Amino acid sequence: MSQLIRPSTEQTRWDEEADVIVVGLGVAGAAAALEASSAGADTLVIERAGGGGGTSAMSGGVIYLGGGTRLQKACGFEDSVEEMFKYLMASSGPSPDEAKMRLYCEGSVELYEWLLAQGVPFKEVHHFGVSGEPPNDDGLVFSGSERHHPFCDIAMPAPRGHVPAKTHQAGPLLMQKLIEAVEASPAGVRTNHRCTRLVQEPSGEVTGVVAQVFGEERSLRARRGVILTTGGFIHNDAMLEAHAPLARACNVRIGAEGDDGSGIQLGMAAGADVLHMDAVSISLPANQPWSLKRGVLVNEQGQRFVNEDSYYGRLGEAALLHNGGRAWLIVDDEIFEKPTYPREVAAVGETVAELERELGLPAGSLEATLGLYNRHAEKSEDPVFRKLPEYVQPLTKPPFGAFDCTTENSIYAAFTLGGLRADVDGRVLDPAGDPIPGLYAAGRATSGLSVGSYSSGLSLGDGAFFGRRAGRTAGLA
Repeated sequence: MSQLIRPSTEQTRWDEEADVIVVGLGVAGAAAALEASSAGADTLVIERAGGGGGTSAMSGGVIYLGGGTRLQKACGFEDSVEEMFKYLMASSGPSPDEAKMRLYCEGSVELYEWLLAQGVPFKEVHHFGVSGEPPNDDGLVFSGSERHHPFCDIAMPAPRGHVPAKTHQAGPLLMQKLIEAVEASPAGVRTNHRCTRLVQEPSGEVTGVVAQVFGEERSLRARRGVILTTGGFIHNDAMLEAHAPLARACNVRIGAEGDDGSGIQLGMAAGADVLHMDAVSISLPANQPWSLKRGVLVNEQGQRFVNEDSYYGRLGEAALLHNGGRAWLIVDDEIFEKPTYPREVAAVGETVAELERELGLPAGSLEATLGLYNRHAEKSEDPVFRKLPEYVQPLTKPPFGAFDCTTENSIYAAFTLGGLRADVDGRVLDPAGDPIPGLYAAGRATSGLSVGSYSSGLSLGDGAFFGRRAGRTAGLA
């Protein structure tokens, strides 16, 4: 049997017991622990680091919620479950899980109220002009491509990025409040416990875990179930090479050290199926500040390939996965502005032809692209990619410049989206679609809401929502 599994027949003693053991204390783990404990289960959380938080505490703290939350209404925005559902089904990659998406949208308002009940504060102010966390403590932002083609024609746009009231980076505040809630609950927490094996019965039921604690081994029995909330695999080069090799070209890997795929591997060793292991979120913040959306993003053929006003996750996916990470943002002197994120000017030219030569693009390609673009931009139109009129203007004032948006000279931030196959209640499934008794999972250790494309806040929202469902299911088992 795999070294990741200890047969129950070889398990001679238990160092500690609980009804439910949660592995990992990020947003999904905290949510799972709180719900399992609320269901009356004796709950124990083990965390490999010296404290909880994980990648969730490193994040900007944006949580994707909608359907008419109290915050949306306070900021003057209308939204509905159906509009949120239509947008997410269209924008979250090929064939997202419709059942999970429907439940998430229907439960989004309640999830927001639950977060408030855990002490997470939100300032009832909408901030316009960013795609992720705002530069202040405003509570609501557009965090995806809701306003932009093609999604604005599919669903009524509404801002759904809910951000805890903390300037610049709200992830630490979010996790501080959730960890405080866990500590105030009956659940126990054991830090510096790295789960290395699952204990499994001959029948397939998972009945405990083995953890390394400062070089010593501890065995922990789970009477009702084990919940894996261990994160994704962005820090595992071997897994990336096998499933998402292009992500290795990204120079920023978003994830705590524990996002090494260990929980996914544990689940697979116990017989779990996995889904969408090739799915990654790739962010290219080329249009920050938003005024740079007036530029034109071209590939190495000198052609546009996306509407430049899109969410920067959509830009990154289009640039890396479909154009090999070869991209430049073309601007003229009229719209030139210093980017929010460090980015070099790759070339400058007094004419478009000169800029084209400096970039080494095919002769006439950039001239043709800008010629077509400018002709329609005179009327504030973009019939090719349908960029919003407010970001469409002719690029005609020299000098012309190109910001370097290639993978080697620009920020490409990546994290994984694929993972264990789990049902809507967090039960981990085998390749036949049957639950593995005693094994549950949530968060980035699973294949969740987004299966190829992304909107900021889906990971935290997904982790909290389905972490709660996994905790409740295991706690009542």
